[in-house]
Amino acid sequence: MFKGKILLITGGTGSFGRAILRRFLNTDIKEIRIFSRDELKQDDMRRFYSNDKIKFYIGDVRDKNSLDDAMRKVDYVFHAAALKQVPSCEFYPMQAVNTNIVGTENVLNSAIEAGVKNVIALSTDKAVYPINAMGISKALMERIVVAKSRNIKNTTIVCTRYGNVMGSRGSVIPLFIEQIKNEIPITITDPNMTRFMMDLDQAVDLVLFAFKNGRNGDIFVQKAPAATLQLLANTIKNLLKVPTHDVRYIGTRHGEKLYETLLTKEEMEQAIDMGHYYRIPADTRDLNYEKFTDDGEKTNSETKEYHSHNTYQLTETELRSMLTSLHEIQDDLIKFKVI
Repeated sequence: MFKGKILLITGGTGSFGRAILRRFLNTDIKEIRIFSRDELKQDDMRRFYSNDKIKFYIGDVRDKNSLDDAMRKVDYVFHAAALKQVPSCEFYPMQAVNTNIVGTENVLNSAIEAGVKNVIALSTDKAVYPINAMGISKALMERIVVAKSRNIKNTTIVCTRYGNVMGSRGSVIPLFIEQIKNEIPITITDPNMTRFMMDLDQAVDLVLFAFKNGRNGDIFVQKAPAATLQLLANTIKNLLKVPTHDVRYIGTRHGEKLYETLLTKEEMEQAIDMGHYYRIPADTRDLNYEKFTDDGEKTNSETKEYHSHNTYQLTETELRSMLTSLHEIQDDLIKFKVI
């Protein structure tokens, strides 16, 4: 699919961009464009990979002109640029609006104008039943994806939605490990809080599955297991051979949920089961509602949402196996003589 093609990754210096580079650099892809506003991270990445296939573009998704420059001759776009930290978005919600909402519209408009074939936009479980500014901005991002996908023929726009990506920027896993290294207590908000668990390679798999199977306006979700924060902390302590390391409970932060939801009840009624993934097709009705009032829509009152409390719950052994395979913490595992 990607032979001889040009791929643009917005927010490409982040965790997802690095995972894409691991997957694609040794393939026959023609070029990978890293688009971000952080020149230091770009320089670090340039030096680390030292590969002519990677091209770097300084810019911001808030600035459409910078996107237009980077978008020329691009075949595919993975849109990963976003403000993702729940507390910071709570205190600066307009920044979340400008990046996650306006920035997404800029990316899509630029891609459509440039004749890009496929755009995959990355969303989050926090967009489902959102209670915080970050989730609300991502929910509106998804709606923009669906709205923009209407009545266009030459560009396919699809969205992926996933839960906690283990080891990524903002994940508690590097935080817990750093606290253990510094011999300070692990801080847990709520021990019963559950989160979906998937690694960055699975996040890439989800995006590629959506790329292959998506139709305009689709949202794709991976079926993912979950774990409590207490189990995650205990597993990390046991993995690093410090089972008695102190834990401090600090209470829920601004805008946090006890559990996260990947599909609403209403979405589950429409979702198509594709094995490891769900596909949520876009609602293709228009504003002529009178066409639909006679028959209405059938609903199943027994359908339940899909969330991190009712999905498969990982055992410590299973969670330990996932942790030991994470690229992002391999250096720490070596230091603690785990591997």
